[in-house]
Amino acid sequence: MTQSPNRQRAGRKHAEPVTGSRSERGKRSIEGVACVYLARHGRTPLNAAGLLRGRLDPPLDDLGRAEAARLGSALADAGVRLVVASPLQRAVDTARPVAERAGLEVEIEARLIDRDYGSWAGQPRQAVIDRWGSLDRAPGVEAGGEVAERALQALADIAERARGAAAVVVSHDAVNRAVLSLLDPSLGDPEAVPQATGCYNVLERRGETWSIRSVNNIPTEPGGITV
Repeated sequence: MTQSPNRQRAGRKHAEPVTGSRSERGKRSIEGVACVYLARHGRTPLNAAGLLRGRLDPPLDDLGRAEAARLGSALADAGVRLVVASPLQRAVDTARPVAERAGLEVEIEARLIDRDYGSWAGQPRQAVIDRWGSLDRAPGVEAGGEVAERALQALADIAERARGAAAVVVSHDAVNRAVLSLLDPSLGDPEAVPQATGCYNVLERRGETWSIRSVNNIPTEPGGITV
């Protein structure tokens, strides 16, 4: 069984500007502590149309590619040791600019794949909610708890490898929301956790304890990480 995550209330929820020089920011890495930048992929045509994506594999659209480039710029000075993505191309293509700037390859982690919506994938999100009351009640949809469990196991493994440095992880809104809500229940229902396309969240892991530093940071030009 997976160890239960620390459920203490996170100290900060909103983006705050980074202060200090690049060299000062680099000194903030602490041995035994891992910083995980948990990002959402850039926009796809299905996102723009309000359709459920799930295991469908649409590419990024023009805005999504721009969001990926901004993410790469924003995390260029983050001391990244690992870049890991869901196997779906929208996540891989969002992770690639980060990896290129860090001189790394994008690693694939199957446990970060989007929530399985079964036969509802490609359908209007709101229409499914209107019919069943929520996505959780729609038949054939992967349980939110299962999404959080598998993704958190993956993040723990990634954090273990990134101790004393940082990892960038690119996944999906349903995955990110499930994890964030599990780690910090004060964020409320997963569906209420904001996750814009191309955003990133800052998580920290000390030993077995997770904390959330900030949520839904949206990179702008020029880049600059937020903690």
